[in-house]
This record gives sequence, C-alpha cells and structure tokens, in this order.
Amino acid sequence: MEKLPKIGIPVIIVLIILIIIIAKSAVTIGSGEAGVLYKTFDNGVVTDKPPLGEGFHIVAPWNKVIIYEVRQQEIFEKLRVLSSNGLEIQIDASVWYLPVYKDLGNLHQTLGENYLQRVIQPAIRSAARSVVGRYTPEQLYSSKRDAIQEEIFEETKNILEKQYVQLNEVLVRDVTLPATIKEAIERKLRQEQESLEYEFRLVTAAKEAEKVIIEAQGKADANRILSASLTDKILQDKGIEATLELAKSPNSKVVVVGSSKDGLPLILGNN
Repeated sequence: MEKLPKIGIPVIIVLIILIIIIAKSAVTIGSGEAGVLYKTFDNGVVTDKPPLGEGFHIVAPWNKVIIYEVRQQEIFEKLRVLSSNGLEIQIDASVWYLPVYKDLGNLHQTLGENYLQRVIQPAIRSAARSVVGRYTPEQLYSSKRDAIQEEIFEETKNILEKQYVQLNEVLVRDVTLPATIKEAIERKLRQEQESLEYEFRLVTAAKEAEKVIIEAQGKADANRILSASLTDKILQDKGIEATLELAKSPNSKVVVVGSSKDGLPLILGNN
C-alpha cells in the first residue's frame, strides 16, 4: 500500500509531460487557412514543400506553424494624389488580393505576416500616384474613371509580380475633387450639354423645313404633269364616263347629251 503512491507520482508526471507534448504538437488549421512550418533545428522555414492544409496536424513540439489566411481579402484605401496640373485628388479604392498558396513559405520568409503593410499598400499608393498624375481633374471626373482603374490595377500587379502575392482587382469607388474645381467642371459640362441640345434643335428644324420643301416641290411637279396631260379630248371622255355612272343612280331623271358647254353631257331632274 505504501508503494502505490511512490509509483503513481512518476506515472502522473509522465502523463502530464505527454499531454503537454501532444498539446504543443497538435495543430488545427481552419477553413480558408494554410500553415507555414518552421523547423527549429532544420534550416528554419520550409519553402520546398507545400504549406500545411486545412485540418489536424501533428508536428514536433520544438517546431512552429505560422497560420495564414489564403482566401481572397479586401482592403480599402483613401489615396491623396496629384493630377497632371498639380491639384490634389482623393481616390477611394478597394483592393482584392490573396497570398500565392504554393509560395506561402517564401512569403513568410521574405516578407512575414505583415506583407500587406510592407508591399501591397505601398504598391497601390505608388501606382495611383503614377497613373493619376497623367490626367487632368476633368478627365478623372468624367470619362477616365474606368481607364485609371485598369491602369492602377496593371501597375500594381507588375509591382507585386515577384512578391508572392496575387492581385485580383482594383476598384475605384469614388474620385473626389476640390469643391471649386468640381463646380467649374459641372458648369462647363452643363454648358456643353445645352450647346449640343441647341445644335440638335437646329438640325431637326432644318430637316423638317427640307421635308416640307421636298413635299411641296413634289406636289407642284405632280400638278404640272397632270395639267400638261389633261387635253380637251381627255376631259370630254372623263365627263362622259362620269355622266354614265351618274345615270345609273336611282336619283337621276333626265340626261341631256351634248347640250352643255364644250359638248359635255348634263343631268337634269331628281326624284
């Protein structure tokens, strides 16, 4: 009976040590995450093998696993940049990015967990300054938003090409100009719109006038051709045809042929 406690204490100590070792060795990687293995006694970060995927893993207790999110992520940036004529412009943009999965070890080794602040944000700011500096405020406000969005994306992507980061999209949400510049641009755009509307009305009126002239000319030509073709003989024949048709009517009473001027028939009397 006295020996049992002496034997039980070492067993308990061993069990506690095993539990601690297992706890330090067990790693659970969640959905949308991946782990970079760091081997304390074997060249540090593992870069020649894929990262640890989702699920439960056992690693040596003296090694470490650094967990990264590998889903697409988004950051919002308010960028203050200068236009081509030196005016300050504010651009609100969203950036969609994610680390390159197979290069996660290299990313951790070269940039670390703060890779967003170290490379992505500086890259987007540099690209925005470069692109916006090529345009005037008027171009940025009206017709060039899609263009600058695409150019910022391409320049940022080129900067990040060898940084183990994948850039998916840059979205320019808003372009804010100084109030006085914005008012001047809007006033100019309204004047241009009014001018275009006035020109449209002039063109429409000119086309309507041309249409009336063409119709009048056509009627005049038709009347002239008709007048030239109506001889006395044709008129007499037409008159006879009309008289014969009227004679068939139950209302006609007397038809006198040849008694009118120019020898045309006459109809006299009604029921």
